Amino acid sequence: MTLLGRPIGRRRLLQAGAGAAGALILPGKAPAQGGAKPFSGTTLNIACWSAPYAKLVADYIPDFEAATGAKVNYETPSFPIYNQRTDIELSTRGSAYDVLNLTFIYVGRWIGAGWFTPLDEFFRDPNKTPPDWDVEDFLPGAANTFKDQAGRRYAIPWTADIYLGGAARYDLFEKAGKRMPDTFDELLDAMKAVHRQDGVAGFLPENHYGWSFIPFLQGFGANVFRDPPEDLTPALDTPEAVEAAEFFANLLRSYGPDGAISYTYDQVVATLKAGRANYSPNGQIFLVQMGAADSKVATTCNFSMCPAGPKGRFPGVATHGWGIPVGSKNKDAAWQFIVWAMSKPVIRRMVVERGYSSITRRSLIESPEFKGKLMVNGHDIAKIYLDTIELGTRGYMKYRTIHVYPQVDKQIDVAIQNIASQQMSAKEAMRQAQENSLTELKRAGVKL
Repeated sequence: MTLLGRPIGRRRLLQAGAGAAGALILPGKAPAQGGAKPFSGTTLNIACWSAPYAKLVADYIPDFEAATGAKVNYETPSFPIYNQRTDIELSTRGSAYDVLNLTFIYVGRWIGAGWFTPLDEFFRDPNKTPPDWDVEDFLPGAANTFKDQAGRRYAIPWTADIYLGGAARYDLFEKAGKRMPDTFDELLDAMKAVHRQDGVAGFLPENHYGWSFIPFLQGFGANVFRDPPEDLTPALDTPEAVEAAEFFANLLRSYGPDGAISYTYDQVVATLKAGRANYSPNGQIFLVQMGAADSKVATTCNFSMCPAGPKGRFPGVATHGWGIPVGSKNKDAAWQFIVWAMSKPVIRRMVVERGYSSITRRSLIESPEFKGKLMVNGHDIAKIYLDTIELGTRGYMKYRTIHVYPQVDKQIDVAIQNIASQQMSAKEAMRQAQENSLTELKRAGVKL
């Protein structure tokens, strides 16, 4: 059996008091006489990409092992490596893994191919799921991503990342008489007013434009595909798409720092925290770091929902979830891991002990502990978080769950770079992105 990376061995158990907070109770799985545990002798092979949550889970796994008797081999390779290797493994319907992350951009492919197990029979069975675990507590905007057309669930969401607006130097906005932008027009007006004030660049998104540009694309009334998932014809060269690309690239070109198109998400965060750039449309897990103790802008940062375009507001919402591959030979034990990992006590501990901020249980999002963690410089990011996820239920994120989106994503990156650097006009760059996307999709066997 080939695993994705080095498995984690047994760790030192956490202190008894802390462990009790996340203790696992297994309905119908009482220990046998002599102290035997329900899954003694079972080995679970589990993998996820190296997200903050996935790394945190590793520190709590000894609690699960102690409660169940199971041994867990746990891996967190990088995002591209995880997806590439998992796609190959799932395609064989093999038994190498018992629990896997169901990656957002592969939902259409992995569920559509029948490579994951429907979970309904597990969470509806009182002998397998505690009554207070409450599957309906998970935010619909995240949970519905993992349902098929018949309404069956294939994963339990462990994260929901949202796209919002953040200003590192909101004091410069106030000095210029501007508020946090609520529309594209207000954003452009604000950038004209604050750019280079106090030596600070006005605008800086991350250079993954297949994520950071799409709310602008959709805000102008365009889309990535014509009508996903039914019609996957790319739609990148429409007049609306060209207008959106020129607007976004102009923000980069006119109000970004030198070399703006080279900034990755971690470089954007560092630049914002240092106060060298002001406004960034980005994920909340990155922007909240402006309020950290080591940030120079902790007392000047501000936040708002993603600005709306002429055709509306379309903030990005991404989610990932735990699922059970069809080839697993330990499905009951695999489900108990998911129940434990997504239980209220374990997630609450991550929030309180480690400051984890990208959770999917409404009851915990509305808790004082979580709201305290997401109150940054007096601003309620928890409300922005919930409101944005609610918008995501409208279905405009369907483009991102299409299995061939990664091929189109690359073409969007190239197009925005070419426009912002003035190597091509917006019309020419988006036409090229359209043609190249068509070629890639045909090569992938997509019928257009």
